[in-house]
Amino acid sequence: MTLEVALVSPERILYTGDADMVVCRTAEGEIAFLTGHAPFVGALEISPVRVILPDGTEVKAAVHGGFVEVRDNQVHVLSDVAELPGQIDVSRAERALDAAERRCAEAPAAECERAIRRAKVRLEVAADK
Repeated sequence: MTLEVALVSPERILYTGDADMVVCRTAEGEIAFLTGHAPFVGALEISPVRVILPDGTEVKAAVHGGFVEVRDNQVHVLSDVAELPGQIDVSRAERALDAAERRCAEAPAAECERAIRRAKVRLEVAADK
């Protein structure tokens, strides 16, 4: 038995289909969902989401907030912004990381840290092209 997975953002459907496991980071920490998982709803952090397919391959996306809901072997990842590796502009992400690190060095703030995290997640996911 597999999970039915939908990974979506307001702009697009990134993945729908079967999976053996979904791994994401919520406000409570990293969590993996397998078939038979108890119902769950959680707020997503800025992090990669990994969907492990039945053939062992993986769909990875950079996710920038949103929610994950699990029930009846269905996993719905609803993200504010989500990008697959091929959709990430690596040079733009590198420039965003540099700019955010400079801003944070001058005046550390929570928004600076989120900007750094977003850029790093994009670069991590893009490295898997």
